[in-house]
Amino acid sequence: MALRRSPSRSGTQRLAALLAAAALVLAGCDSAGSSSDDGRERLTVAALPLTDSAALYLARDRGLFAKEGLDVRVQQVQQSIQALPALLKGQVGVIASANYVTYFQAYEKGTLDLRILAEGVRIAPHMMDVLVPGDSALRTPADLAGKKVAVAVLNNIQSLTLNAILDSRGAGRPAYRQILFPQMGPALEKGQVDAVHAVEPFSTAIQGELGARVLLDGGSGPARGLPASGYVTTRDFVEKHPKAAAGFRRAIEAASRLAAENPDAVRAELPKYSKVTAEQAEKLHLPTYPVTADPAQLRRLTRLMRDQGMLKRAVDPTPLLVK
Repeated sequence: MALRRSPSRSGTQRLAALLAAAALVLAGCDSAGSSSDDGRERLTVAALPLTDSAALYLARDRGLFAKEGLDVRVQQVQQSIQALPALLKGQVGVIASANYVTYFQAYEKGTLDLRILAEGVRIAPHMMDVLVPGDSALRTPADLAGKKVAVAVLNNIQSLTLNAILDSRGAGRPAYRQILFPQMGPALEKGQVDAVHAVEPFSTAIQGELGARVLLDGGSGPARGLPASGYVTTRDFVEKHPKAAAGFRRAIEAASRLAAENPDAVRAELPKYSKVTAEQAEKLHLPTYPVTADPAQLRRLTRLMRDQGMLKRAVDPTPLLVK
């Protein structure tokens, strides 16, 4: 699986690059809720090419959106936060594979009137791993203390769960460095970081291409079963397009049921939207695809965020779930 390379940036340059990328990727998108020529309601969804988004593509390719009267167009991004400005402007109706941590933080700060249409995935064993070079001197999770570990977004689900795992083992925490998933392999190969916290399909790719080894299962201990991502939108979208919101939720839940009951359907879908071959898809560790959103599980996440200082209070997700 080819890993896309791009130059690293820092601070203001990186933020400007992300916003520019978002504008380029989403330029020309139809307004959320516009109509297609066949009378279906057109809906643009921003998504990452991860296993998290499998239900989205299954729903599209199996006709589940069409059954609900929706014409869903997918726009890929490298970080879900890239699509946030477009969501706020109504250029995008939904963000898939949306890292809950980012969006709960935005909701608490008042910058996003968040609504959750459906759960995406929950953390399962080895759906994300801490990887080190094959010849690394790091041998146990305790060796990560103070070491440079790459995560896609700082202070987010990866550092949140890794901190929880290390805390449960009495181990010290690492120093996190922000590196996009496609750049993690090259960064590890060049010695820019000591380890990378990579999700599928990038974890399997890095292991296969670089001979990296798993130092720690990122889906173990207190991280296991924790909601990681979902399909998010705004209250404004739900109020203006209630039929589309409800139809989208039903289609995703039907696709998630398919993914949960038939993992081979996910493995067959992955090569269609990600840089994964059919052979590689067979080796991936898949997340858990919940059929319905569970407020109790989401509260586990917000409590953990509060405990680690990522929220000032434990946000109740119940009123944010779209019925």
